[in-house]
Amino acid sequence: MTFKFDSAEDSGGILEVDPSQVFQNKNQVKIIDVRSEEEFTGELNHIQGADLIPLDTLPEQIASISKDQTIVFVCRSGGRSARATAIAQHSGFENVYNMRGGMILWNDLGLETE
Repeated sequence: MTFKFDSAEDSGGILEVDPSQVFQNKNQVKIIDVRSEEEFTGELNHIQGADLIPLDTLPEQIASISKDQTIVFVCRSGGRSARATAIAQHSGFENVYNMRGGMILWNDLGLETE
């Protein structure tokens, strides 16, 4: 059974969730960070347990991701992760979300990073 965010909001066909909701449910979802490796380990850090798949490599790697799980895409501010969510939807994924505000908002909320 896949996890669904009850609080998700539709933004032009992309379901968005707040960082606080992702934090509360991070053990029930797969978090994919689509920033560059430099950003992933840079000043904003990353969410513990997140997988790094840079946006420009996502189309080649999408087939290796299981569709039997809920996925939350993350980037710096929410733009690239929204594109990643759209790519996943076009590839047949149903339970995919964009994290609103990205790692900037995650850090502003004081949520844990590594």
